[in-house]
Amino acid sequence: MAYGVLSMKPTVLVTGGSRGIGLATARLFAASGYPTVINYNLSAEPALRTAREINAAGGMAIAVRADVSRPDDVAAMFDAAREQLGNVGILINNAAIAGQGLFTDTGYDEWKRTFAVNVDGMYLCCKAALPYMLREHCGCIVNLSSMWGQVGASCEVLYSATKAAVIGLTKALAQEVGPSGIRVNCVAPGVIDTGMNSHLSPDDLRELAECTPLMRLGSSDEVARTIFFLASDDASFITGQVICPNGGYVV
Repeated sequence: MAYGVLSMKPTVLVTGGSRGIGLATARLFAASGYPTVINYNLSAEPALRTAREINAAGGMAIAVRADVSRPDDVAAMFDAAREQLGNVGILINNAAIAGQGLFTDTGYDEWKRTFAVNVDGMYLCCKAALPYMLREHCGCIVNLSSMWGQVGASCEVLYSATKAAVIGLTKALAQEVGPSGIRVNCVAPGVIDTGMNSHLSPDDLRELAECTPLMRLGSSDEVARTIFFLASDDASFITGQVICPNGGYVV
């Protein structure tokens, strides 16, 4: 099996890897010896700094800018990954955008843009990764959804719709590529203490924590460890599943 250029472990590509869950995930894989591609779009500095830190510590990482909703960007990102670290054997589809507001106030341009990043981006990245995985008869894809993709959230109809689509994509693709030895799973986090929730007030966050049976918010590191497990050999008989690190908020 052709893995990373200098490693026997597969190259990992993490979209939206410059902050939050994506950054924690990229760091975890890199610390565990995986050649790691950290994708970013607008947040260059943390992605580039993290890649430098990983390489200085003896790991292998590159930071690559790409808007995952743009086919040309995605193709160039996978080319860069292959040329510098090897073909992508583990794909973590994490890049997403979110917002709040009444459905009746949601403009069509906002609707299209959110679906373009949250759903089309996964389509494009899976399409780019699968030819190699199919040829090698192995590979792993982990898609990031949300508990709102499972149950929906008032004033987050658009975000919930995109994350429900991710769950459907995961389940169907897992069945399609499973006979080729490729596993596809989904992680649907609950309320996580990341920048994506920075628009919420302290009172809102406190209320969400109180609605969570474990009485707290989750951390990026906790979600990253769930992703890492699904990509590992410990999860070798798990595919098409939705794993929910949500503290019991949705059961």
